[in-house]
Amino acid sequence: MSRYLSIINFRTLITLILSLLVPFVAYQFRVVYNIDLTLMSIAIIFPLVFTIRGAFRRREKALEHLSLYRASLKTIDNFIQFSPKIDEQCKNEGNKKITELNNALYNHLTTKIEDPSEFDNAYEGFLDFIRANSDKITGGTREKIFRFLKDVLDSADNLIAIHSHRTPISLKAYCLIFIYIFPVIYTPTIINKIGIDNPSWLTYFIVILSEFILISLYNIQDQMEHPFDDDGLDDIKLKLFSIKRK
Repeated sequence: MSRYLSIINFRTLITLILSLLVPFVAYQFRVVYNIDLTLMSIAIIFPLVFTIRGAFRRREKALEHLSLYRASLKTIDNFIQFSPKIDEQCKNEGNKKITELNNALYNHLTTKIEDPSEFDNAYEGFLDFIRANSDKITGGTREKIFRFLKDVLDSADNLIAIHSHRTPISLKAYCLIFIYIFPVIYTPTIINKIGIDNPSWLTYFIVILSEFILISLYNIQDQMEHPFDDDGLDDIKLKLFSIKRK
């Protein structure tokens, strides 16, 4: 149940306060007018939908690259494990290096740190393993490993880029500002449509509901911006892409 409430945060509290304060002020000073809200809808809904779609596409791309990353690592591991020229000690060391490479990327993705040096070090460690065992990993096996290692690096770099670069920050900030000022423009129009002498709770209800919907959509988009931190309902389950999943 707590995960379903994850879309409620400090921004929700701010909009709730504004949704209570603005109608109160409007009724106190009898601020009433009637304007077309189409412009405000374009100012909020259009950028909000754009950023949600952008975040969803990034998530789907991340799933594709994670699948390629795991499949390539698993194939490299199979080349090492089933090669008759490689002894058991070398196989165990190769499996350890591949596991370190797998964990290094996933550890990077689950944090907000943009420096991928942990993954780079693990990648160099695997290359050192290949160099140190060049007498055992030879010929076709070596070529096949480097062929799939290219896919590992390609998919990893794409995942690091998705982790570091998000949908336009300025567009998100613009959208959030308009969500916050929406009650200021929206409330007098609602009072005008309902009638200033009719029950005020209807105005409060409509304004609070509208703001809650808008800020909840914004929060969903914000959580989707970080698809690897396992914070939102739609986050990617990295355990399913582990090299040693069970």
